[in-house]
This record gives sequence, C-alpha cells and structure tokens, in this order.
Amino acid sequence: MNKAPVLFVSHGAPTFALEPGLLGPALTALGERLPDLAAVLVVSAHWQTQGVRVMSTVAPETIHDFGGFPASLYRLQYPAPGAPAFAAETARLLAGAGFAVSLDERRGLDHGAWVPLRFLLPRANVPVFQVSMPHDLDASGALRLGQALRPMRDRGVMIVGSGSLTHNLHEFRPSATEEAAYAREFSGWVQQQVLDGNLSAIEHYRTGAPHAARAHPTEDHFLPLLIAAGASEPADAADVVAGGIVHGVLSMDSYTWGMPPQLTSPRLTRPTHAHP
Repeated sequence: MNKAPVLFVSHGAPTFALEPGLLGPALTALGERLPDLAAVLVVSAHWQTQGVRVMSTVAPETIHDFGGFPASLYRLQYPAPGAPAFAAETARLLAGAGFAVSLDERRGLDHGAWVPLRFLLPRANVPVFQVSMPHDLDASGALRLGQALRPMRDRGVMIVGSGSLTHNLHEFRPSATEEAAYAREFSGWVQQQVLDGNLSAIEHYRTGAPHAARAHPTEDHFLPLLIAAGASEPADAADVVAGGIVHGVLSMDSYTWGMPPQLTSPRLTRPTHAHP
C-alpha cells in the first residue's frame, strides 16, 4: 500500500453539497487521481469532545447537523462503510502520543465529513471514520494531533482536516457577490505559508497573519488545517486546490500534501522547508 496523501478541505456552508461552486468539481477531479486508499480519516470542526474520540461505527449514518436549509439537503446520504479496525489502531497511536482517547461505536458522519466526500469520493465505496477535536485544542495541540495521526498514512489511510480557511459567520451574506478584502488577504497569507512549508508561521497565525481574528473569531475551523499540516512530512509537496470565496467571506481554498508528483501542479507547488 502506497503512502496516502493528506488533505485540508474548506467545507463552507452545508449548502456546498447542493452548490458545488469552484471547489466541488476540483475535489471530484482530485478524487479521480487519488491513489488506492484503505480508508479516509476525517477530523472535522463539527465534532468537538472532551478528550479525543475515535469513531469505530461499522455503518455510520449521515448526520444532518444543521437547520433551516432546503429539504433536498436533508435527503442527501453518504453511505460509506466505517473502519473499526483502523479506528482502533488510530486510538492506540493517539494514546501512545499522550492524548486521552476513547472509541465511539455510534457516531455518524457530520457534514464536515460527508459534504466534501460526496465530491471527492462520490461512490462512497472507501471506508470512512472520524477523529474528534478536543474542546481545549489549540494551534500547537492541533499540530501535535496531526503528527500523532501521521503513521496512518503508511497504512493507506488518507487524513482529511475539514474546516474553513476563513470562517466569520457574523459577516456571512448568502447572496453576496463581492469578496471581502480581508478574506482574500488572509487566504493569500495562508497560501504563502503552506506552499513555503512554514508551519511555525501557520501555528502562530493569530499574531502573524493579516486580519486573523476577523477571519476566525473562533479557532475551530482553522485548527483542521493545522492538523492536516501536522500529518504531512518534510518530503511532501504542498499544493493548492483553489475554491474561491463564497458568501462574501468564506474562502473555500483547500490544500493537499503528498500527492504523487505527476498529479500536482508545477505552477503552485513549492518544496517544503520548515517542519516540526
């Protein structure tokens, strides 16, 4: 089994499932070029718990963890099988890294997992399981969590951090057509750091990035990027999956690490440098 890649995906609003925009087709194209995968491990901003929980559900349900959206959204299903054996292996890794961890055999897939996976792996034929984020997780802890998950890649498990590159819902405008300048500037700064492999800058984005507090009034949707970056390795090439900005303020830009060389974009890919 080849080493599986790492992905950070901006999952946007739940309506992303119905309105693919730029990112949906890009994820589908990316999914068609993925190597064979044994499973997908998703860390979503929408599952936060006391300590870390690992989903060991055999047949996870599709959770519609949102309200007030079109009825058609609630009819969507993502019937991927679970991965109990990989979940148990992941829990052992996390416990060995010092995390308080437990298994959850009832948890389903929240929309941070199934919405982007509907584009990335539309046949739902690859086993999927989730790892929660602790309520008290911070940026350095997110990197450490990603590093602890890294060995699963050698088992053919793709690690996906699912959040949002910008996430200020106070400024969310459903029908907006103009992009907020601060969201563009913050997204551009993050892209520069990711492509340069500057994980230290990303870890300390709160003080180094332009408009960080406005782009992320809370950190929950940015931490999955740090988890994904932590799961990458120094030799991995980083690449951008461009998604644009929707609803005025939500950047949908996403990133890959460790895709096979012939599958990355020479124009956007740069070698990594700094790495914990």
